[in-house]
Amino acid sequence: MVSPKNRTAYNFRGDLIKRIISCGYEVIVTGPNRVGVEKIEALGARFVEIPMNKNGVNPKEDLKYQKALYELFKKEKPDVVLGYTSKPVIYGSIAAKKAGVPHKVAMITGLGYAFTAQTKKAKAIRAVMSVLYKKALNCADTVIFQNPDDREQFVSSGLVKSEKCRVVNGSGVNTNRFSVADYPDKITFFMLSRVMYSKGIREYLRACELVKEKHPEVRFMLLGACENIQDSLSKEDLAPYVEKGIIEHFGETDRVEDYYKQCSVYVLPSYREGTPRTVLEAMSMGRAIITTDAPGCRETVIDGKTGFLVPVKNAEAVAEKMTEFIENPELIKTLGAASAEYAREKFSVDKVNDDMCCHLNIERTNKYAVV
Repeated sequence: MVSPKNRTAYNFRGDLIKRIISCGYEVIVTGPNRVGVEKIEALGARFVEIPMNKNGVNPKEDLKYQKALYELFKKEKPDVVLGYTSKPVIYGSIAAKKAGVPHKVAMITGLGYAFTAQTKKAKAIRAVMSVLYKKALNCADTVIFQNPDDREQFVSSGLVKSEKCRVVNGSGVNTNRFSVADYPDKITFFMLSRVMYSKGIREYLRACELVKEKHPEVRFMLLGACENIQDSLSKEDLAPYVEKGIIEHFGETDRVEDYYKQCSVYVLPSYREGTPRTVLEAMSMGRAIITTDAPGCRETVIDGKTGFLVPVKNAEAVAEKMTEFIENPELIKTLGAASAEYAREKFSVDKVNDDMCCHLNIERTNKYAVV
């Protein structure tokens, strides 16, 4: 498994890793540093550190990363390679092809800043990435998408042939870990995300501000890091919302379920996603959802039954739906119960991993894989 960040391997792919190991395969995970390595190894996987700057644009460093992956694949001779997110997909697929790996799988977990932002810098990065994606996906045998909109965009843009494409329902959610929980006494809205513009942070903060003016008793929570990268809200810009008591801000944690338990409704006004894992986790815990009618997000909500879909970049619409829950609190439980059922039916990690193993050509055997 060619990973961009160690945390994503054990947090988003942990159940998949355990599932593959249970089929008799050895699993190796590559990551850019040694942060959280013990959690990857606790899954039963072997870890190999291969430095990579996931947000960097230095071609020499990227080619160095590709060479290191190639050398690893030549040494280990895996049956399958799976890369996810842009650089592991691009350089992992090319390296796996050159190394003669039998089955090469790329997973597009979302299109990110380069494909959602409209700045000159984003457009320039998008042009370069499109060329690289086309070359890399030509090397892959199977390309997995987490929503049909992303698949259609890549196919229509000529980046990949449609016959290679498969769609899965995100990364799935472990409904045992994220089990239905009681609701708090105080109506509380919660967003869990990196504090980035493309995640809808401006819309969430403005909606909280609007609703707080009329309903000061309502609680608003935000969990996520302010990162010093393009598209990220700065700590200085976030601080006034905390100081004025509009929101409560929490840093990153591995115990996210403790925060879902504190909320009544989960909110993610994102501009675009693969399939948002946080929404699936909140659904599984019985929370109604407010999210956008955008690729990746719209698949997670049955509008009016498990939550509400709102237009992208529309804080007033988010505030309107928040107010609907406040003025009709019975919706919190009725839509929340339907949301949990929808999570079990469509997004259970066991069902998603059935599909993933099929696309990875994983069978019960005693083989060796870098997955």
